[in-house]
Amino acid sequence: MSGNRGPIPDDPEQRFTASGLPRERLYGPTASFEEPGDPGRFPFTRGLHPTGYRGRLWTMRQYAGFGTAAESNRRYRYLLDQGTTGLSVAFDLPTQIGYDSDDPQAQGEVGRVGVAIDSLEDMELLFDGIPLDRVSTSMTINATAAILLGLYIAVARRRGIAEETLTGTVQNDILKEYVARGTWIFPPEPSLRLATDVFAYCAERVPRWNTISISGYHIREAGATAPQELAFTFAHGLEYVRAARAAGLAPEQFGKRLSFFFACHSDLLEEVAKFRCARRLWARLMKERFGVEDPRAQQCRFHVQTGGVTLTAQQPDNNVVRVALQALAAVLGGSQSLHTNARDEALALPTEGSARLALRTQQIIAFESGVADTVDPLGGAYAVEAATDALESEALDIIDRIESRGGAVKAIERGETQREIQESAYRFQREVERGERTIVGVNRFQEEQEETLPADILRIDPDVERAQVERVRSLRGRRDPEAWREGLDELEHRARSGENVVPAIVDAVLALATVGEIASRLRGAFGEHRETLVL
Repeated sequence: MSGNRGPIPDDPEQRFTASGLPRERLYGPTASFEEPGDPGRFPFTRGLHPTGYRGRLWTMRQYAGFGTAAESNRRYRYLLDQGTTGLSVAFDLPTQIGYDSDDPQAQGEVGRVGVAIDSLEDMELLFDGIPLDRVSTSMTINATAAILLGLYIAVARRRGIAEETLTGTVQNDILKEYVARGTWIFPPEPSLRLATDVFAYCAERVPRWNTISISGYHIREAGATAPQELAFTFAHGLEYVRAARAAGLAPEQFGKRLSFFFACHSDLLEEVAKFRCARRLWARLMKERFGVEDPRAQQCRFHVQTGGVTLTAQQPDNNVVRVALQALAAVLGGSQSLHTNARDEALALPTEGSARLALRTQQIIAFESGVADTVDPLGGAYAVEAATDALESEALDIIDRIESRGGAVKAIERGETQREIQESAYRFQREVERGERTIVGVNRFQEEQEETLPADILRIDPDVERAQVERVRSLRGRRDPEAWREGLDELEHRARSGENVVPAIVDAVLALATVGEIASRLRGAFGEHRETLVL
């Protein structure tokens, strides 16, 4: 199977990348690799722009959100004051899967892994004092993406901000939920329909908004190798382009609003090569399979997050080094946007101090290391060019196999993608347990007396849930019941008739319908997904 990790051999002349691809002892001028071309020109191996970071640094977009909207708002303002150049919102699990904070299904999860958002009032508080027409916002939300985008648009309307001025991204990538994360609600077909409704609405009303961030990050976090991360992400991307085309959107136009989201792990040369390969491979897929000629619609624009799964609870200070190495790889690979994880995220959500240190890591790379002064500084290095070619070959083999068997949705429905990721994760874990792969502080270089849980980790006060439950119940008693009912009825009508649901979602949230109430109406129209059992 392509992308399998091989065991570490006894022969010292043989080595493999973190993904199991062969790595030669020495690369030189006789190595066969594709001429990388120039930055800013198809296929963009060396970067999307001729000037690289000289023209503009990457967006330092720190992912944050916890507890209540008011608490998260304070963290966002703090990060902006410290030099963050874009916001990235983490939502709690009930919000992600369409339950209000007072639903029995939400008990114990309110505000735990992200901010709790039930209504327009919460969304207004979340962005209080933040100029939506001047700050780019990314929202990591998928099954309920159309609802949270509707809330964001409604906040802008209440402030008198024109929708066409809004900039940001909504993740809106439901396919990876079925294979990697699990925060789905609806079956694949209606979920794709919701995603394309967002595409169509924003193309007309919010033209500067990136309507999807096709995510390889969660696929990699679930155990995929680097070539699998590329292949499964782009196989999903092909499905989204086809769905958008079926909804009447031209790939030549829709392609300009696509963005991607990748992980960055610690094998520096492989990760740099992966990002270079991603640009080249996606540009070719758009040109060769959809006939796209506009360079902007061919480009693979991506956000990177350092590898959460690589962080260790043992010796957590080691994570500072891991994150710095991974962030450097993302910059050397030409990322447009970057989040750096905090040292304590294997234990809890980051404290204010650890979040600041994670941001400072990016700033030191940007302003002290010198690597941002040169476009694609590792381009032409024999080892990096060889790795770029090898990753492209491996990823393309997987994509072609998926496409030949009916595409990514069919692969998900058969459980094939899930099975391949699980097999890679199992192989990796076995290598760690057998000592074939070193994790510093975990299976080698352990401390005789491991440190106890740090006293300063972030803990969510149980009173947060009680306060949020009271807040949403209070809202239900204060809204206009007729406008609320009319908004939800129109939403359900559109969901069943096939009309675009986003305008009805915006109207419903303006009538103070909650996230859970809107999701419930959509459940009634679309049904709920049942997971494919993979053995």
